[in-house]
Order: sequence, then C-alpha cells, then structure tokens
Amino acid sequence: MRIKRIAVLGVSILLASCGGKDGGSGGTTTSPVAYGTRLISLLFALNVFPYAYAGEPTLTILGNGSQSNYTRTELLKRPDVVQVVIVGDVAYKRDMSYQAIPFAALLDRSRPDVDSFFQFVAADGFVAELPAAPLLNRDPNRAIAYLAVEPSDEPWPALKAGEKFSAGPFYLVWIHPERANIGPEQWPYQVAKIELRPPVRKRWPAIAPDTQVEKNSAVDRGFALYQKNCLACHQLNRSGEATKGPDLNLPMSPTEYFQPDALRKLIRNPQSVRTWSNSSMPGFDEKTLSNAELEDLLDYLKHMAKRKVKS
Repeated sequence: MRIKRIAVLGVSILLASCGGKDGGSGGTTTSPVAYGTRLISLLFALNVFPYAYAGEPTLTILGNGSQSNYTRTELLKRPDVVQVVIVGDVAYKRDMSYQAIPFAALLDRSRPDVDSFFQFVAADGFVAELPAAPLLNRDPNRAIAYLAVEPSDEPWPALKAGEKFSAGPFYLVWIHPERANIGPEQWPYQVAKIELRPPVRKRWPAIAPDTQVEKNSAVDRGFALYQKNCLACHQLNRSGEATKGPDLNLPMSPTEYFQPDALRKLIRNPQSVRTWSNSSMPGFDEKTLSNAELEDLLDYLKHMAKRKVKS
C-alpha cells in the first residue's frame, strides 16, 4: 500500500492505493492523485472548506445590511495603505513589517455601533469575537487596529517551520495594543470574513450573568474577560459558535472538578497540568491576564456554574 499526503488549508489528507492488479481480480486501483482530486472536490462540495480561495483571495465584510467584497489587489491599491512595523508580532513572535489599512477605514459602509462586536472567521473555520470600540478607534494615542494584507509577490513567512501557510492573506494587527489591553486572541489571522454582530449578551443570553449582577463587579468583569479570552474556543451553556474546546459549564464547570490552584495553573500553563497530542490551548501569562483578572474570570465561572441551562 502506498500512502500519499495532500495538504488542503492546513488539513492533511491521507490517500491510499494498491499498485497494479489485486489478487487476480483483474481490476486496477485509482491513482492517489486522481482519488485525492475527487476527495477534495467532494469536501468543497460539502462546504468543509467554506473559505478556500479558488482565485484571488477576497475579504468579505458584512454589517447592517451591507456587504463589501475586497480582493487582495483592490485592498493594496487603496490610497490609505501604509507600512506598519509590529513589535513582537503575536503570530510570528518577532518584529514584522506589513502593508496595512487602518481597520476603521474599512467600516464606513457598515456603520457599526460601539457596543457591537465584530466576528472574524478564518479560512480554517476559527472564529474570534472582538468588541467594536477598539476596532473603531482612530486616535493615535490609543491602540489602533490595522488589516495587514499579504502581497502575492512578497509572501509572508510560514507560521511554523516546515509548514506552508502564513498568517495571510488578511491579518488583524495592532499598533500599541497595550493601550487597550489587547490580548493574543484579538489578533485573528488568515481572515476570510468579518461580520458585524450584536453584543454577545443579546445573541446568547445563556452566557450572560444574572441581570442582578452589578456593573463592573468581579462577575461582570469576568464575563468581559471570558468574551475576550475564552469565547473563541469554548462554548458555555451550549451557547456560542466555538468548537475547538469543551463547554465551560456543561455538564460541569471546571470550577467544580478542579481544585482552585490546579485550575489557576491550567489557565496559566495548560501543559503543566495535562497534555495530549491534540492540545492547542495557549497559556495566559500575567501580562495577558493579570492575577486580579484571573480571579474575576474564576468568579464569573463560579457564578455561571449555578446558572446551567436545562437539557
């Protein structure tokens, strides 16, 4: 048996064939390449890779009844394209330079409200939710978001050694992220679609704390931290669109089956508590999530453990 591996949008597919005739059956097997072509065509037909780029990469922005589609070429020809230098880039873990557009300039047609959220959908299906307020900022004294665009003739490096895929073709980057407490989960890359969405509390009420919880209390602050750091990978009470990690309240909250110190350690450094081959949870150090913020997040999870939805 011969095995051939074909990579499609970062997903490896193993293709097998038996060469020549098989046991006198008189038949011949389909070649790996032909079989792979059929398999990949089927996967696209089934919408397994909904944001694969058949031609030139295109970014779709949806909001308030409007839809804008921008090709890479169109974006790079805009008069507001600038060169930005990102110190300590989140995706590449080093300084990077990009051709980029102030993100707020792309939103003029969508007319977003500052209390809304933007959902970023990556080519591999990863979903990140970001509050609109920092994305709309144009004040140079605060954090400013830019959409970096990867030129076809000057491709960015691969994200990992030995891999093919970069952070492009579209990547949200930040100048002075520390001025708005922007975390690593708020740098979505390989972006294919951006959609304006109502606040999380309105879309998924089962995620929200009790209405009696005071504004800016520990639980309320923890809810905001959950949206910022956890919502991209975890559902809670079966609410949300994430699929990468387990639900954080059903059937049990991690506050119910972890000792408090073990849970803190898990959030800081997941691999120090448990490891497995498909583990992908990043650690949240004190720069990303302060000790006070960690306690607020745990208070929110404890609060939600008493607010489980019924089956």
